[in-house]
Formats: sequence, C-alpha cells, structure tokens
Amino acid sequence: MAIEKVIDYFKTLGAEDKIKQFEVSSATVELAAEALGCEGARIAKTMSFLVDEKAVLIVTAGDRKIDNSKFKGVFRTKAKMLTPEQVDTLIGHSIGGVCPFAINEGCTVYLDESLKRFDIVYPAAGNAASAVELTPEELEKYANYFAGWIDVCK
Repeated sequence: MAIEKVIDYFKTLGAEDKIKQFEVSSATVELAAEALGCEGARIAKTMSFLVDEKAVLIVTAGDRKIDNSKFKGVFRTKAKMLTPEQVDTLIGHSIGGVCPFAINEGCTVYLDESLKRFDIVYPAAGNAASAVELTPEELEKYANYFAGWIDVCK
C-alpha cells in the first residue's frame, strides 16, 4: 500500500512523526479538514496532470482551483487531468491519497504559491485516511522530484 511507502520514506528523513492517520476518510478537502480540525484552505491538495505524456503533480491550497490560462502559460498546453487508472500507474498512489511523497520516478512536482500564506499545511500521505503536517518549506524539502514554485491557481 502507498501509505507504507510514504511512512518508509518519512522514516528515512527522520520525520515519520509528522504523519497522521485517521479512522475516517480524508479523501476530499472537506473530509481532511474535518479529520484534522482545521480550515479547508490548509489542506494541500495534490492534483495530477498529463503534460507531454508525463505525470505532473501540482500541490495547491485547498481553497484554490486551477486557472486554465495560468496553467497554459506555465506548461504551454491545456490542463488535462489523469484518469484514475493513470494516477495509479504513473504516480503510484490512488485518488484520495495522492501526495508528492514516495511517488514513481518520472513524475514532476510543483507547489503552487497559494500554499505560502500558511505556516502549516496538510498534504495526504498515500491513502484516503492520512495527512502529513508540514510547513511549506518542509513540503518543498520533502517532495520528491520537486521542480519549483508556480502560480497556476485562481
């Protein structure tokens, strides 16, 4: 399971204590915020796109949506989300638990500027009942295949 991959990855960093697991679903921004007792904007949702036949992950604040014109300005193509099957195959996590940790080689991770307004954010940890408590700086440091900060949200 992907949660074990993420836990093992965080153990190599000496940061496994940052992972939170729940008895309830955290598969959506609303459910994750409820499980954590925080505002939805602090949920760092990870969205999966196909760009030049490769997987691209964009982590954004929970209250933001992708702006198609900004996306096209950065990636020079229209935003095309991965299918659930592509997410499993290309990313190595399933919908509801997609995160930028312990992902398959060949993925590229970008963090959206919308996250920088918070001191703590909560991305998933590989399944639909988990999260990781991180500062935006830690998120940048721990994300696999990190390519940079971008501004692609409304």
